[in-house]
Amino acid sequence: MLNRRYLRIKVYQSLYAHAQSDGGNPAKTEKELLLGIERTYDLYVHLMMLFGEMRHLAEARLAERKLKRMPTADDLAPNRRFVDNPVLVMLSESKRLLQESEKRKTGWIGERDMLQRLYKQIENGPEYTAYMAADTATPEMDRAIVLDIFMEHIAQFEDLHEHFEGKSIHWLEDLDLACGLVKRSIETLKVSEGDLSLTDLDREHGEEREFVTTLYRDTIGAEKTDEKLISDKASNWEADRIALSDMLLMRMALTEARSFDLIPVKVTMNEYIEIAKAYSTPKSKNFINGILDKLFAEMKADGSIHKVGRGLLES
Repeated sequence: MLNRRYLRIKVYQSLYAHAQSDGGNPAKTEKELLLGIERTYDLYVHLMMLFGEMRHLAEARLAERKLKRMPTADDLAPNRRFVDNPVLVMLSESKRLLQESEKRKTGWIGERDMLQRLYKQIENGPEYTAYMAADTATPEMDRAIVLDIFMEHIAQFEDLHEHFEGKSIHWLEDLDLACGLVKRSIETLKVSEGDLSLTDLDREHGEEREFVTTLYRDTIGAEKTDEKLISDKASNWEADRIALSDMLLMRMALTEARSFDLIPVKVTMNEYIEIAKAYSTPKSKNFINGILDKLFAEMKADGSIHKVGRGLLES
């Protein structure tokens, strides 16, 4: 399951789009919300396929060196440490990854020039140079070089960012999360298993979908009630004068506190304050904190919030 903060942000963005649509169809927006989450997994697979592309280019480079008019001894018997790296081999030869790429219609056909520029940058990087020059390579070093190459070169490559933006207007905003999934895959990869497990793609769709749809639908369903609650607590501020972003985040927080018995109130409060820092006005953090603090206290007192498990209500 994706990080819940990411899912909250996706719901917030969909609620914002719905609010701006002047009474548009909420079911249509919900469908787009779920498709947007799936697109993040498409980006994850797209990124994972890059390891195979880099290895193929490295193999081609070694073959070219042997065909020189006057090859050196190093050209004829090159250092194959990178192309034979067990982690890279597993990533590049994964049948499971190839199947996912074909299913999701992601791939790098037609992007050879950009990929060659990326490989050249990797080959000239200090991480690659140090790895190839080491006396021996341990399993830890094999994993570390693949991770370093991804974090320092692939994830930061400006041409790739332009490529992603051209593929989908949503991919750039999802890039950090997709990179996090790739990083986790590399860190947890077990060469002894023979193929990638891709546990993020084997997630429980039901739990993820239930969280997203419940938060989205219940926030819309309680709109009038929650706007009045918030307005009553916002001294000298009518509901229509509160920033839309602030109103949506507070409504979502109230919905989450009521609808999810296993999420502590403190966690809900902190999550929406953090999201406000990125998506609302500079003063929103304190404003949202003050309003929610008052409302949560009242909801605890009147039983509107019901948490399962010792300490959840207080925490």
